[in-house]
Amino acid sequence: MNVISVENLSKIYRLGQLGTGTFAHDLNVWWARTRGKPNPLLKIGETDHDDSDGEEIWALKDVSFTVEQGEVLGIIGRNGAGKSTLLKILSRVTAPTSGRIRVKGRVASLLEVGTGFHPELTGRENVYLNGAILGMTRQEVTRKFDEIVDFAGVEKFIDTPVKRYSSGMYVRLAFSVAAHLDPEILVVDEVLAVGDAEFQKKCLGKMGEVAQGGRTVLFVSHNLKAIQNLCGKTVLIKNGELSLYSNTEAVISKYLSDTVDKISLSLSLRTDRSGDGSFRFADFLINGTDNKIIKCGEKVDIIIKYETDISIENADISIGFFDVTGARALYLGNVVAGNPINYLRPGKKIVCSLDKFPLLPGRYTLNLYCMVNGRLADWVKEAATILVREGDFFGSGKLPPNGYGYTAVAQEWKIIDG
Repeated sequence: MNVISVENLSKIYRLGQLGTGTFAHDLNVWWARTRGKPNPLLKIGETDHDDSDGEEIWALKDVSFTVEQGEVLGIIGRNGAGKSTLLKILSRVTAPTSGRIRVKGRVASLLEVGTGFHPELTGRENVYLNGAILGMTRQEVTRKFDEIVDFAGVEKFIDTPVKRYSSGMYVRLAFSVAAHLDPEILVVDEVLAVGDAEFQKKCLGKMGEVAQGGRTVLFVSHNLKAIQNLCGKTVLIKNGELSLYSNTEAVISKYLSDTVDKISLSLSLRTDRSGDGSFRFADFLINGTDNKIIKCGEKVDIIIKYETDISIENADISIGFFDVTGARALYLGNVVAGNPINYLRPGKKIVCSLDKFPLLPGRYTLNLYCMVNGRLADWVKEAATILVREGDFFGSGKLPPNGYGYTAVAQEWKIIDG
């Protein structure tokens, strides 16, 4: 059963100043503009941006999708894509310009730190206030109260006005209230970034429990690992439009395509790098070619071309491999491998050889890092991308199931006497 239906949803924002705050000032500004005069309220040195009045920005444009009961739907996209606007419309914080939504059930929203909290009220009073907003009776809130406070970990401060709470305390209590007061639909924006790692883990676990209880969760996050673990389906919003609505793996791959486009730029031309420049990564090759497709278990020579004007001693070169969610998958480094690199000279290449490439099938991005005598010489994030395909690492024709780690490890099994 669909509990959320979004049909051709659009939201337009008009740029420019909408009002000065008082009718008299608005009238003065209007009268000046009708006569072609400058804004009389501008301070010295300020620029009049009223010319932008009438310019429209589509925060959302013709977005349509449905969400079933008990589904955990991820919503991803780059900053400014329209994700938060979508949630605000679904939470009835703002109205759409066109299109319509149908929502069945009570919605608890956590769109920003302390959503719905009154700063002058205590934590206890805000819990009851939020419960009333959700349509719950005082008895229902009282029954859940101890569980809410315990989850948030603010027992000592529950009778303190929330204006004195830190941002972390705010978000802990706000999330706890939203998740425990039995909403049919829980809407969570990227507010969990405020909490510490332990609390974020608790929140993700709680959202999973909420979904297992038959309730629906909409979750916006830049944490692709959390989206991958929690959400069966995901919506990708790009420039206000729905770019893809599908299973989470497919949507994350689509989302990362922009990153792949950036990686296609030659390493020597990349300016988004750190270091003193005494050594610069210039190219990254697999078995001597630009082809970045590798089979799991095949012999691989990773060739790094570099640029330097001097002879370099004591170079510490490392390659970090990351999966599509940004999780670390593999580390290669000459120092940890016991292979010191001395006297790097112009015109040479660095080769890292692996008899059996250990990464399991998937797409990976690489960071390249070079330290020289304890100083950072060059660091390029997302310097290259590779695609690992199925291979025969073990000689058995089999590989570990999807989701079981990142690497294949040589192993031997046998029976010995007890």
